[in-house]
Amino acid sequence: MQNKLQELTDKLYAEGLSKGKQEGEELLAKAKVQAEEIVAKAHAEAAAIVSAAQKDAEDLRTKVQSDLKMAASQCVAATKNDIETLVVTKMTEAEVKNALTSAAFVKEVILAVAKGFNAEEPVDLEVVLPESLKNDLEGFVTAELGKTLKCEVSASFSKKVAGGFTIGPKDGGYFISFTDETFNALISEYLRPATKKILFG
Repeated sequence: MQNKLQELTDKLYAEGLSKGKQEGEELLAKAKVQAEEIVAKAHAEAAAIVSAAQKDAEDLRTKVQSDLKMAASQCVAATKNDIETLVVTKMTEAEVKNALTSAAFVKEVILAVAKGFNAEEPVDLEVVLPESLKNDLEGFVTAELGKTLKCEVSASFSKKVAGGFTIGPKDGGYFISFTDETFNALISEYLRPATKKILFG
């Protein structure tokens, strides 16, 4: 009886031990699978983070390169423009100033422009001239020009006009400017393309 009880106890113990060992192995295998899944997921997330960081870095590099290229292009264009302006200004400013402060030249231009105003019928004119040319041009404008055009011409002289003149009908609301500023702007507009070609090809 004692032996049978011992056999039964041993059998139950062995079965329990075997079952416990099997369950333990199953739990261990399951834990191993879960651990592998966690590691795989962590690797995937890490790879995604690295990929996103690389993409952001590449996007930033591309943007910086694009911005630098645009800034360099704008800088070169601005520098070229400054050089063109400097060259054109040096070419024209002195010549225009000399011409438009020459009483003889200004007389010719005033006469040609005034004749245009009076092409069909006489129109009374008003001319604004540089203060520096008052002694040379006052008599010409008020006397000679009026007689030539058969109209009344009044002249005023201003320190604001450095060279050239403005002219327009006395009763009109407009005038035409032939000052050194307008001549410089006009000549520069025509010289700039040729200057650009010579300087930069």
